[in-house]
Formats: sequence, C-alpha cells, structure tokens
Amino acid sequence: QVQLVESGGGSVQAGGSLRLSCAASGYNYDSYCMGWFRQAPGKEREGVARVDDDGSTSYADSVKGRFTISKDNAKKTAYLQMNSLKPEDTARYYCAVSGTFCSLGTLYLGYGGQGTQVTVSS
Repeated sequence: QVQLVESGGGSVQAGGSLRLSCAASGYNYDSYCMGWFRQAPGKEREGVARVDDDGSTSYADSVKGRFTISKDNAKKTAYLQMNSLKPEDTARYYCAVSGTFCSLGTLYLGYGGQGTQVTVSS
C-alpha cells in the first residue's frame, strides 16, 4: 500500500519561506517521479513542481525562481523549498508519486497524500 506523508506546511507572512517534505513508502517501482500540486478554494488545481529519477525538474510559471524541488532517492522523500512566498501561494499542497503521470498537469492522477496547508498573509 502506497503511503505519502507530507509535512512542513504552516502560516507565514509574505516574503517568508517554508519547506515541505513528502516521504513515500510502499512504492516499489524502479522509476518514478515525485511532485507537488496545490488546490485553493475557488481556484483550479495547479501542478507546482515535479522531479524525475534523474533529477530533472519542471515548475509552474507562477513559482519559477521562488520554489525548488528536490528528491532523495534513497529515502524516497521529496522536498519543496518555497521562498519569497506570496498570498496567492495560499493553498493545500499535495504530494504525488507516479511512474506514469509525471507532467505538471497530470501529477494529481498519481498516488497522493493528504496534503498540508500553506497560508501566506500579506
């Protein structure tokens, strides 16, 4: 059974930073990607960042230059470092892992966690 445990969310003022972590267990495919998508009330779901086994990454335009995704393959853990946070980054952030759905637009179709709330105040 695949389990993803996210942590690191919280409340921060605009301009601040947070680091999200996502630990995956029970996922035994050799090749997979991990990533984050977010969902805010009244807004469309948005793929935020993703990282492949080889370390290649991609980001939503809205977070480029501010967010950095990384992955520790040995620990099956992904991290999302979020800097220069803005109020529009407020959302519930979900981690996902998949061997198939590895684009920003399809991450949500993979195995997902319960999410962690990020709130940025102005």
